[in-house]
Amino acid sequence: MDRLDAMFVFAAIADGGSLSAAGRRLNVPLATVSRKLADLEAHLRTRLITRSTRKLELTDAGRDYLDACRQILEQVDEAERAASGAYAKVKGQLVVAAPIVFGRLHVVPVAAAFLDAHPEVDIRLRLGDRNVNLIEEHVDVALRIGALPDSSLVATQVGTVRRVVCASPAYLERFGMPQSLGELAAHRCITFDGLEAASAWAFSDTDGHKHHARVQSRMTVSTADAAIEAAVLGLGLTRVLSYQVADALQDGRLVRVLIDREPPAVPASLIYPGQGRLPMKTRAFIDFAAGRLRERVSALGGTDGGAGLPPPTPVLRRRRGLQP
Repeated sequence: MDRLDAMFVFAAIADGGSLSAAGRRLNVPLATVSRKLADLEAHLRTRLITRSTRKLELTDAGRDYLDACRQILEQVDEAERAASGAYAKVKGQLVVAAPIVFGRLHVVPVAAAFLDAHPEVDIRLRLGDRNVNLIEEHVDVALRIGALPDSSLVATQVGTVRRVVCASPAYLERFGMPQSLGELAAHRCITFDGLEAASAWAFSDTDGHKHHARVQSRMTVSTADAAIEAAVLGLGLTRVLSYQVADALQDGRLVRVLIDREPPAVPASLIYPGQGRLPMKTRAFIDFAAGRLRERVSALGGTDGGAGLPPPTPVLRRRRGLQP
């Protein structure tokens, strides 16, 4: 039995939540995954996973063994990168993750300039609004919006972002400008599927107290671009992140409302693993991108409140585990 290969398969099962998911991720038959797990459990003389008709669960021994497997696999991966020269030269594939709209507007131009400066690097850019787990999903750098949990990740802040309510001038001329949260219930609104309840928007005051304002959702969408376009067409009020709507606000297609009730700005940060040495490609990208992203966010002006940034490399650590 190849013990290292068995560890890799076991970790894939734990990450995927099933043997079939591990097989798809590793591109191997389900029977192979099942056999390797059985061989590993026989070698260890203990059960690592309990199986039911609905799901798999790690045993206590399985959870402890998974932690050890991750450490070993990370050390092997680091040794291979070192042997291949990843720490000596800026080269190889760099995996970068970012939210969809921020990635399209800001990360893509910066990444294109980085590739132009580093011909031996290729970038795989993963755009999605789900927070990825950098270690488990093999992501080198991610742009994260929001407060960061205590973890073993390192964060370099590139600006701040806030949630804003806006509408077209034509809509506001027709239906009036809301002056309080209570008046939102009388307005037409455009909401997000799964992001907030279609019947209420959550706000918080300077003391951190939560307030929920009832809204009338005339349209529910799945992307910020769709919400912004519907608002520009005069359908109603929408609530998006400031960077998503900056262009529409600057050219007058939309107008911010309820500015005094906007929640505090949250950080936008580049995050990357803080354990062990960084490959040269990762360090080069962080050094290249941080300042340029900071300039781009700052250029958005008052919508993002990007002034007065803290030092660029606060370290956020926790002894074990990673938050996605």
